[in-house]
Amino acid sequence: MMKNIKIKGLLAAVVAVSAIISSAHAATSTGPKPPRNEYTSAGIFGKWDYASIQRGFQVYVEVCSACHSLELVAFRSLEDIGYSEDEVKAIALEYEFAELDEFGDETFRTGLPSDYFPAPFENDIQARASNNGSLPPDFSTMVKAREHLSFFPWASTYGEDYIVALMEGYEDEVPADAPEGFELGDGMYFNYYFPDYATAMAPPLFDDMVVYEDGTPATIHQMAYDIANFMAWASDPTMQERKELGLRVMLFMFVFVILLYFTNKRVWSKVKKGDDIDPSKL
Repeated sequence: MMKNIKIKGLLAAVVAVSAIISSAHAATSTGPKPPRNEYTSAGIFGKWDYASIQRGFQVYVEVCSACHSLELVAFRSLEDIGYSEDEVKAIALEYEFAELDEFGDETFRTGLPSDYFPAPFENDIQARASNNGSLPPDFSTMVKAREHLSFFPWASTYGEDYIVALMEGYEDEVPADAPEGFELGDGMYFNYYFPDYATAMAPPLFDDMVVYEDGTPATIHQMAYDIANFMAWASDPTMQERKELGLRVMLFMFVFVILLYFTNKRVWSKVKKGDDIDPSKL
């Protein structure tokens, strides 16, 4: 009886802590919770949707790379999402990198697969000057910075959901239910899902803004979903391998525990019966 009470108390404590964490997270913003989307990468059996990630990479190159960096991703990493070695080399050749020659003079070379994606600006000062004083975040870590996983899977909000919501949440004018005193400065925009602050980024996506190579209709939602998947991969490229390894370890531990159980029964069965133990038969 006492054991059952302890177990129930422990479960109640876990649920309470989860609720407190979720409430604290919700309190950080007055905006509505982003709608949930379905991702093949979610859950312990999650796997990357490489077709969507490749489309998201196309959106990044054609739309987002003018302002946002991808500094933690190397060109050769694109092989992990389905690009061939020759395709990766061709992509790297489209970029230039500054370096010094043997005389100490600045020169330029084309990119190599081992290079990382270059930032679109020389430094943060130039980036802010080109974006109305705001610093465009790096796409390598943005999804993980917004990740929120609840104790209850159905209540979780993924980092990708915030990206999709941001892409679709722009309003032509400040709505009546905006926070009191909210004002838009010159060159600033209101976003329904992030009403606490004005954003310096203009609505980045429009229907048919890109032409997907696989023929997928390029709606705003589809492009937002694809770029979110690409950013999720960029922030955690080893996710699939890590989950597969974890499942193998869990399977091994399951079999190992069963073997230990029967070994324990065999070794200690005679002790429990009070018989003498012959060490040679253990």
